[in-house]
Amino acid sequence: MRLKISLLKEPKHQELVSCVGWTTAEELYSCSDDHQIVKWNLLTSETSQIVKLPDDIYPIDLHWFPKSLGTKKQTQAESFVLTSSDGKFHLISKLGRVEKSVEAHCGAVLAGRWNYEGTALVTVGEDGQIKIWSKTGMLRSTLAQQGTPVYSVAWGPDSEKVLYTAGKQLIIKPLQPNAKVLQWKAHDGIILKVDWNSVNDLILSAGEDCKYKVWDSYGRPLYSSQPHEHPITSVAWAPDGELFAVGSFHTLRLCDKTGWSYALEKPNTGSIFNIAWSIDGTQVAGACGNGHVVFAHVIEQRWEWKNFQVTLTKRRTMQVRNVLNDAVDLLEFRDRVIKASLNYAHLVVSTSLQCYVFSIKNWNTPLIFDLKEGTVSLILQAERHFLLVDGGGIYLYSYEGRFLSAPKFPGMRTDILNAQTVSLSNDTIAIKDKADEKIIFLFEASTGKPLGDGKLLSHKNEILEIALDQKGLTNDRKIAFIDKNRDLYITSVKRFGKEEQIIKLGTMVHTLAWSDTCNILCGLQDTRFTVWYYPNTVYVDRDILPKTLYERDASEFSKNPRIVSFVGNQVTVRRADGSLVHISISPYPAILHEYVSSSKWEDAVRLCRFVKIDKVQYINSIKNLPSKESKMAHMLMFSGNIQEAEIVLLQAGLVYQAIQININLYNWERALELAVKYKTHVDTVLAYRQKFLETFGKQETNKRYLQYAEGLQIDWEKIKAKIEMEITKERERSSSSQPSKNFSLKH
Repeated sequence: MRLKISLLKEPKHQELVSCVGWTTAEELYSCSDDHQIVKWNLLTSETSQIVKLPDDIYPIDLHWFPKSLGTKKQTQAESFVLTSSDGKFHLISKLGRVEKSVEAHCGAVLAGRWNYEGTALVTVGEDGQIKIWSKTGMLRSTLAQQGTPVYSVAWGPDSEKVLYTAGKQLIIKPLQPNAKVLQWKAHDGIILKVDWNSVNDLILSAGEDCKYKVWDSYGRPLYSSQPHEHPITSVAWAPDGELFAVGSFHTLRLCDKTGWSYALEKPNTGSIFNIAWSIDGTQVAGACGNGHVVFAHVIEQRWEWKNFQVTLTKRRTMQVRNVLNDAVDLLEFRDRVIKASLNYAHLVVSTSLQCYVFSIKNWNTPLIFDLKEGTVSLILQAERHFLLVDGGGIYLYSYEGRFLSAPKFPGMRTDILNAQTVSLSNDTIAIKDKADEKIIFLFEASTGKPLGDGKLLSHKNEILEIALDQKGLTNDRKIAFIDKNRDLYITSVKRFGKEEQIIKLGTMVHTLAWSDTCNILCGLQDTRFTVWYYPNTVYVDRDILPKTLYERDASEFSKNPRIVSFVGNQVTVRRADGSLVHISISPYPAILHEYVSSSKWEDAVRLCRFVKIDKVQYINSIKNLPSKESKMAHMLMFSGNIQEAEIVLLQAGLVYQAIQININLYNWERALELAVKYKTHVDTVLAYRQKFLETFGKQETNKRYLQYAEGLQIDWEKIKAKIEMEITKERERSSSSQPSKNFSLKH
């Protein structure tokens, strides 16, 4: 993923640009120290001056009145608040008319923000005061007062708390009097900007110590950047909370919500004092110190599923690559792409006006239907249908484009839903309540009505993440969830009369995922990666649950990893540095699930016996190896220590055996490297490689293999004789180095 920068040759403003704000996804207003408010139309590339402010007004911050909340349109969506250096804030219409100017602070008003409902405005100033105002500009309260200027402010997701800066400290203060105030030292320099995202509930801060940081809403540090060359002057969350942008001197950075960086651009902008994301989250605008307004589009997002990789190459173009045969398809769209999802053999793409549904069997003829509202914020897929979330509601569609249902619940706010708080299966939709985070709403997918007798799923603690299993009968549908103590629970979604048991599966679980092919659950538990092959065991006999677990060390994933997907028997984990790690789990439990669901009991029993046999056969084959070094190496391989096995063989002078274990594991690069290094069995490696490629009908593309294969004729008879000779040599060495029988009996 990267940013495509757009910057005019000549700036439209004569002085530094202090603030920017989007009205729609294609229209932006910018304010500058030259007293001008300029409107930018990105469709026509035109700019026009809206108004020239009086010479004593130097704008500092701008925030548009919230356009809508759910389906209720606000009447004042066409106005914005502008704070200025003269101690006032101004309510200005879209046409540039100053509706009202209010004396607010002694000294400059450094920031102003509407809450999410548009019912209150918070302003902060050089006088160290934090004030709350009504939407008409009447003072409601002075929330706090301190001795240092407050440079930045942000509302909490529920509009009941305010986050503001106090020198090097961050403070979260609830609006309710006498409520607990949270305060912590966040930076080693003055904090210049903060932002608080309503979807992921995470906080961003930027400071004069040249760092940007990510915090949770309890003030716990999640990420701290390396020091930059210059102070970080701006930070801003994308609306869906998946990305954020960072601005500094000649610097614009795109980051993942966990902190690692996707892209770094160095536009000629001076310091970027303010960053604003477009409503659809596809682009950012920056207010620049040299009078420019910089625009940056997010491109080259990637989606992967099995052997398909989809890349957004331009705003309206996607490239689909099938990695098995290198076939490439280009998908062109009429409007810009906003969201996409690739899963269950379908690609679902939402643009600003339409939704496209592609089957992986046919990329040429998508199914297309119009969207009720343009900005889709979330797409979730199940095997039979998919879910779209936008500002107006939650909509379920079949892959044929048929509208199925639109679940609703009291106080529904679709703008704060994400993949951790909504889950979809073939028959059920689960949504975590935002008003009371201990509650999960459950709906029938086909009708959108509450499931069963309409009872809610209620837990004793706040719930962080939910996930429905994907296979099996509706009556057996289970939901797994993680609560704020990081405990993992499982329960049935079927709720008729009696209270269903909520059973604890694990502790210190940070992230979870169900397999898409069977009801196997995986999670990252503290320093372990754990797979629950049959979580329903807890309903039968809790004592045998440990026998159905697979665990391995997860310290290689470093801090705060996340499970991205669980497809077939492959789990993909995103590490804290952004790199992807693929873990393969045993395929046998999934096959066993399939046999059991099809009532193939004899096959299931046969499989259980076979799984034991292959390990026993391998151990027996190790017994028959000619030398103790070979035996030790293969035991190390059996326990997964490949490198150590190779070292043991090389130290014993068994070079061919070291090459062969790499061939057996398809480590072709290493096998050739060893053969070339020790000047032996190069033809053996080339022969096995050729045989491997012929099996799959592939041509050689590796440059090193092509180089060594040039002019070489493969003679399998000769190679087999060489291998026999190596085995004989190893046997002879082994027998000559064995102690006498008397010696072995004595010991």
